[in-house]
Amino acid sequence: MAGQSALVVRIPEAEPAVRTWRERYDPAARAGVPAHVTVLFPFLHADLIDTAACDALAEVIGRHSSFDVSFERLGRFPGVLYLAPDPEAPFRRLTEAIVERWPQTPPYGGKYEPVPHLTIAQGQADDVLADLATTLRAHLPVTAHVSTVDLVAYDGTEWTHRATFTLRRDHA
Repeated sequence: MAGQSALVVRIPEAEPAVRTWRERYDPAARAGVPAHVTVLFPFLHADLIDTAACDALAEVIGRHSSFDVSFERLGRFPGVLYLAPDPEAPFRRLTEAIVERWPQTPPYGGKYEPVPHLTIAQGQADDVLADLATTLRAHLPVTAHVSTVDLVAYDGTEWTHRATFTLRRDHA
């Protein structure tokens, strides 16, 4: 729906392994969403995201440390194949912190318990997903460093980047 927004962590390191399959089997990819792990969808309506909301997002997200993540295994929901992040706890903490600040934005509208994941295919038959999983295993693991969260918005045709928020960089 036009005006929807989301907070996502882009995982460009996954693109070589998943781009072809996402473009074929994930409508979000065809609408301009890169390989990502969703932090919160839906977020506020795009018309409500002003400078004050972005400043608040920067403050909430900036309290969290950047982190390394690995995608070593595949997971399934009904009709969905995804890469499972390890660790998943930093993604969960980000979601919880944002929802604490904006309680009117429960993950997935409160319909599903959020499970951090990078969708590869959705709306496909089990045999298609099984074949795809077999193919993808050869491209794992994928590792990445997470240092930002992006705000994206849907205009009715495609998702576009609206802002990037930086996670805290801890020094050893």
